[in-house]
Amino acid sequence: MPYNRVDVSMRELISACSGLEAADLVDRLARAAAAVANTSYAGFVRADPLREEARSMYAHTPPGDPLRVRSWLAESGVLKELASAVEPVRMAYDPSVGEPGFLATPVPTVSCDHLYVWVAGRDFCDADEHLLSRYAIAAGRALEAASGLEAAVRLLRGVRAFRPA
Repeated sequence: MPYNRVDVSMRELISACSGLEAADLVDRLARAAAAVANTSYAGFVRADPLREEARSMYAHTPPGDPLRVRSWLAESGVLKELASAVEPVRMAYDPSVGEPGFLATPVPTVSCDHLYVWVAGRDFCDADEHLLSRYAIAAGRALEAASGLEAAVRLLRGVRAFRPA
């Protein structure tokens, strides 16, 4: 079989652009958000386009979820609040009544309306809100870049599939 420079270079390009898995990126972004906020809990929430309801898209918690943040997200009404929020949402830390402390801020993206990054597990202040808002911008850019790479891979596969022999 003769060496085909185009085929080899296309395969290498597709491989390089395919190296980023969206689920792995979301996990890494959540872990980094937790580290930035000096807590063990972080994740993403997505609201529907009509802003009627929101659902947890991803949650990073320590093993066993000692503060029960996953169940708190589902039961507390915070998802309903995030569905209609346009500003960051902050809730106080009060373990005596099961409030884990919560901070969420919108993630600016073009491809995904109404996405929020959240952190939980302690009391948060204005400085935390500012830092998480800046982080949300970076996370949005990373998610957009990943989406762009996925689209590029689909196009490259089409070019490779329909290239004349």
